[in-house]
Amino acid sequence: MKIVIAEKPSVGRELAKVFGATTRKDGYIEGNGYSFTWAFGHLLQLAPPQEYGFIGWRRQHLPMLPKKFKLAIRKIKTKDGLVEDPGVRKQLDTIKMLFDEATEIIVATDAGREGELIFRYIYYFLKCKKPFKRLWISSQTDEAIKEGFRNLKPGTDYDTLFNSAHCRSESDWLVGMNATQALSISAGNRSVLSLGRVQTPTLAMICSRFLEIKNFVPQTYYQLAIQLDKDGQLFKAVSVNNFNKKEEAQELFDKIEDVDSGFPNGGKIISVEAKPRKEPPPLLHDLSSLQQEANKRKGFTADQTLSLLQGLYESKLVTYPRTGSRYIGDDVFAGVPNLIDKLKDHKDFGKQAEFLTTAKLNKRSVNAKKVTDHHAILPTGESAYQLSGDKQAIYDMVVGRMLEAFHEECVKEITKISIESGSLFIANGTVIRSAGWRSVFNESDEEKKDEENPSLPKVKKGEELPVVNKAFLEKQTKPKPMYNEASLLKALETSGKDIEDEELRYAMKDSGLGTPATRASIIETLINREYILREKRNLVPTAKGLAVYDVVKDQKIAQAELTGQWEKRLEEIRSGASVADFKAEITEYTKAITHEMLLAGNGLAAKLSPTKEEKSAETPAAS
Repeated sequence: MKIVIAEKPSVGRELAKVFGATTRKDGYIEGNGYSFTWAFGHLLQLAPPQEYGFIGWRRQHLPMLPKKFKLAIRKIKTKDGLVEDPGVRKQLDTIKMLFDEATEIIVATDAGREGELIFRYIYYFLKCKKPFKRLWISSQTDEAIKEGFRNLKPGTDYDTLFNSAHCRSESDWLVGMNATQALSISAGNRSVLSLGRVQTPTLAMICSRFLEIKNFVPQTYYQLAIQLDKDGQLFKAVSVNNFNKKEEAQELFDKIEDVDSGFPNGGKIISVEAKPRKEPPPLLHDLSSLQQEANKRKGFTADQTLSLLQGLYESKLVTYPRTGSRYIGDDVFAGVPNLIDKLKDHKDFGKQAEFLTTAKLNKRSVNAKKVTDHHAILPTGESAYQLSGDKQAIYDMVVGRMLEAFHEECVKEITKISIESGSLFIANGTVIRSAGWRSVFNESDEEKKDEENPSLPKVKKGEELPVVNKAFLEKQTKPKPMYNEASLLKALETSGKDIEDEELRYAMKDSGLGTPATRASIIETLINREYILREKRNLVPTAKGLAVYDVVKDQKIAQAELTGQWEKRLEEIRSGASVADFKAEITEYTKAITHEMLLAGNGLAAKLSPTKEEKSAETPAAS
């Protein structure tokens, strides 16, 4: 009997359906020489400290450095405390029975780091020694599944993927368990103060931005503006310089030709620049970029988007969702024309799909060297119908981005007019000459659009135009905006550095915080820890989060760049780098942050203690 193990029951049932297996048993389905069973996500986890003899939270136990990690069955909360999940124990017994009978084991958990970890932990916990093969697919369509089963890979091909996942799991245990206990103990054990290898630098980014905004002192500055008339077409120009002193700005303002004096030649054209600009189409979506777009367009949280996308994947409508690549190879590109052809009847994108069936497709997103474990997210070509409103929105973002990515460049004409009128003024305008990829969603570029001058009149150097109006503008500098999920996800990709910095973006491109698959859970973890909360679309730290940040902000555990380097190392392990070297570094790192946290938490207890007013509010009034 061939035993196929999937990551969750729904996927196991779909695989069974493809192979015509219909006999349902307790915890598996069998038929046609196959048995299809499943996990429920992570059935097993690294054992807690007490399993290694570290009973209770004691300073003398720290740092806790198990010589060999153990696996433990996932636990659930009950009135009697944490106990083994009986459903997990039962399913593990079922899987063991099937593995014992197996002539061949086929791994069909999600084709990625966590999927590999889920299976390997089960395999090692059950002390199974049988060889296994790996199903590696990027789509859940029937044809993709059949093709995958025709090309099963030896399980050993994915040993380095497991090594990366296992190192991530152990490092998170070491850093999280030790730092959390150390800080909680040094703060007087008032409450559990959770810290983590990735969650703490993420909290630091949110708190730092919040405090930067809170402490921001706006600076007043002044600008001058004029309105000119060219044969009845009015347009606006703004002074090149900003002025810190009002008197200086007023002096120049007074030099602008008096619009009420009837003077006809108030502004002289110094130069006119009109340049075409070609704007390439965006790359295809990976998970992170789709989460950012969904947050901007619909206000979806990162976790919501991942859940909706996973549902579309399991419904065979899109390819593998947890990808970190925005590229496809030539083999996948060969099927893109057919995918586009199937969208000609789409109610929103049909016209653009029709156009692309006759156009030369842009290949900016085609680069096999930049494809990681999975290619960018694409629709599968399966018909989508009766989707919920939220699922339809995510599906349309995937479909729309595919059409954008293979569309023509957007061609703009950027015009800049320099004008002399007592001071130097600039008028900027943008005209889209050929919408290209921007015609898919039919939206302008909000960040670059000049609402004052959507288009400018034709003028010549040396021409003099009447100034029909002038304005003295008083403005204030503004802080950076609060993080929302879209901007935080973008920052996490670059370890908190401004993505606009091209050199830094390149330097940090392979060492972001977390992975596309884990960033949503990082945000949710911080919310569950009551460190941050959502205010409308913004992510705002709580008093508890700020208190913890104040203690850890200068410590290693809060440094985004350092933690980003660990993610880079994990990817290198995936490519065969030394596991022993990484574990040695993590051990030293753990020792250092444990020592730091034992010293750092001394002043935290007072910050977490309720004020007199809060205590009074908690005391019931006398009857």
